[in-house]
Amino acid sequence: MQKKYLVAYNGSEAAKAALELAKHQAQLRGSHIDVVTSMEGGPKEKPEVISETNFYLEEAGKDLEAAGISNETYQLVRGLSPGEDIVKFAADNAVDFIFVGIEKKSRTQKLLLGSTAQFIILKAGCPVVTVAFGAASNELLMQDIASATGGAAYYNDVFVSEPTAL
Repeated sequence: MQKKYLVAYNGSEAAKAALELAKHQAQLRGSHIDVVTSMEGGPKEKPEVISETNFYLEEAGKDLEAAGISNETYQLVRGLSPGEDIVKFAADNAVDFIFVGIEKKSRTQKLLLGSTAQFIILKAGCPVVTVAFGAASNELLMQDIASATGGAAYYNDVFVSEPTAL
């Protein structure tokens, strides 16, 4: 049976790194990829941000299509936080793995903004693969995530919440 991957995608370099890893895994295993972005919606969403989101989702879909990978793209606007939206989408669509890119945040940023990746790791009903990007201390970042979420496995900037699943 074909595995289904979800890539939490916001167009950032970290999200692109997660998409590349998911693409590689999908090519090896013949998996389908859902590329999903989440916006809370309402009056605070600016038209130019919505347009930009559509553009980078379309580019991600074209990239996967060019690689011969079955895929669909989704822009979710359901009033949920991005973490909640991704976890709900994964549960509703029988996703086998979630791929998410992460970037180093200061403690203040985490306190004010929260961590979407951490929420997904803790709440998802399937294994989560995270890819660290852009931080000089990726190894420390990955160890922090492993510690904060109860461990699991980390290999060369890739953290797997359930390593036996891959």
